[in-house]
Amino acid sequence: MRRSFYHYVKTLRDPYKKDEITLFANAVDEDGSFPKQSEDYGEISDYLELNADYISSMTVFDHVFQDYYETNK
Repeated sequence: MRRSFYHYVKTLRDPYKKDEITLFANAVDEDGSFPKQSEDYGEISDYLELNADYISSMTVFDHVFQDYYETNK
């Protein structure tokens, strides 16, 4: 069974690490409006660009999504 991007990102959380990916994962976890069931790059990208003020660069999202895609082939 494929997991959603949100469930993948939850595995990257860490209360102590402060790198960009971990900060992104922690912020996504706290975002109550995040599209939790989505596996679609476009849908998630649009959401982040229009609604998420916590992402410093879409490059972070692109990197995390690529890792997600590779693990969910």
